[in-house]
Amino acid sequence: MPKSFRLLMCQLNPTVGDLVDNRAKAVAAFERGKAQKVDLVALPEMFLTGYQTQDLVTKPAFLSDVARQINMLAEECADGPALAIGAPIFEDAALFNAYLILKDGGIHAIARKHHLPNTHVFDELRLFDNGPVSGPFRLGDIRIGTPICEDAWYDDVCETLAESGAEILLIPNGSPYYSGKFDRRMNHMVARVVETGLPLVYLNTVGGQDDQIFDGGSFVLNPAGRMVVQMPLFDEDDALVEFVETSNGWRALPSEMAVLPSLEEQEYRAMVEGLRDYMRKNGFSKVLLGLSGGIDSAIVATIAADALGAENVRGVMMPSEYTSQTSLEDAADVAARLGIRLDNLSISAARGAVTETLAPLMEGTKPDVTEENIQSRLRGVFLMALSNKFGEMLLTTGNKSEVAVGYATIYGDMAGGYNPIKDLYKTRVFATAKWRNQHHFDWMKAPAGEVIPPRIIEKPPTAELRENQKDEDSLPPYEVLDGILLMLIEEDASVADCVAAGYDRDTVKRVEHLLYISEYKRFQSAPGPRVTRRAFWLDRRYPITNRWRDNS
Repeated sequence: MPKSFRLLMCQLNPTVGDLVDNRAKAVAAFERGKAQKVDLVALPEMFLTGYQTQDLVTKPAFLSDVARQINMLAEECADGPALAIGAPIFEDAALFNAYLILKDGGIHAIARKHHLPNTHVFDELRLFDNGPVSGPFRLGDIRIGTPICEDAWYDDVCETLAESGAEILLIPNGSPYYSGKFDRRMNHMVARVVETGLPLVYLNTVGGQDDQIFDGGSFVLNPAGRMVVQMPLFDEDDALVEFVETSNGWRALPSEMAVLPSLEEQEYRAMVEGLRDYMRKNGFSKVLLGLSGGIDSAIVATIAADALGAENVRGVMMPSEYTSQTSLEDAADVAARLGIRLDNLSISAARGAVTETLAPLMEGTKPDVTEENIQSRLRGVFLMALSNKFGEMLLTTGNKSEVAVGYATIYGDMAGGYNPIKDLYKTRVFATAKWRNQHHFDWMKAPAGEVIPPRIIEKPPTAELRENQKDEDSLPPYEVLDGILLMLIEEDASVADCVAAGYDRDTVKRVEHLLYISEYKRFQSAPGPRVTRRAFWLDRRYPITNRWRDNS
């Protein structure tokens, strides 16, 4: 009989800082593996602490607690298969992002992350020390190399492991989602198996952590890049993988092959899971939002209903004298289609009182954006009062285009705890609304069908803060604005690059100026799920005070 090795891949959702619950999840995974008579149960990178821990991992008391939990876990999982789990370890005055192999009540082997990512959302060079490239560890008849996440995006660690006797590569990951990320991962991992000639296990975590969404999608490749296992995106799942020794080395037998969703579904799922986990992990169950009858609040209400269930979502329509009958009807329509609660609170009386109170100091001035912003801020006051009173977290509804150019009122419509569409450009908001009306999956808790009224999608966007106001009174058409923003933000393009692409130079300069002067607003804005490679916060860090402008 050929030799065999059984591995249980556990693609699970930890919570940062919840060491006890994460340890319990690990023990439960171990028990599932033990029942299936596997040789190794594997969990993702930094699973015991959750990922990313940011500066929490530098706190001595936290690290002491981690060490205690590791010892407890080793004892709890002494009788059965080996358990592989990611955790930080502090040794010899150095802190490592490590991967521990627990067996027979103790630590059987440790791998320490060598390449520490320091781009986009990662600051690992600030937190951890570079680990040495260690050799493989042996379990029974097989030698396993464990490059940790970033270590597999370069050729040196995997090649060193292969040269020192590794027979398979097990790569634990905490790889967050952005649109198109899966293909980039796959390209790098195929390169590693081609270079080393070894089978490769790519094990990723799932779940939301603040702005980062971990999408799973774990897989197994045999040499030459042939995929034999594909786990689902975004779902917690186990996969049993059996390796057999052949004349050409160890090979994984074909097993489950999940079908990956379209990019549109992935993007929407990331926003839903981001909100769902943000709520659950921070102890909230219900949300409210201002439901204006516009496209942004309609898609946020839909995401919230899909994430939490309609019974946990409250919409509040807060009309003024500028609110059209169409908006009143559309807000009621989307609430009815989703099945969420809708309350109506007029801001007219409060606005009158504020205007009267300010009148002596504003005498002789003309109405302008000041009066418009008072309306938005009054709505924020009403919504925050409801949030405080009923324990419902307030969702904000500004899309990435508006967040980019400051077309939002600080302490007004920017007030709130989470923004599900913070990283979604306005043109993508329209496309996403149309897509959601045509698609429904079992992970969506809201009804199927046309939940966003077509009239909301088709009408010109407006904040309705003055008579006959339209967004395009203040901004370029969204197709133009988003085209420029995509170049300036996602591509770091110059003004000259944008002009060469066909955009008017004065328009580009105006958009660039708005982008820079709105930094202080973004600095104070609510978090939201990252779906692009250049989301506002950790991906793109600019100074608030900044007098430089691109004159190319």
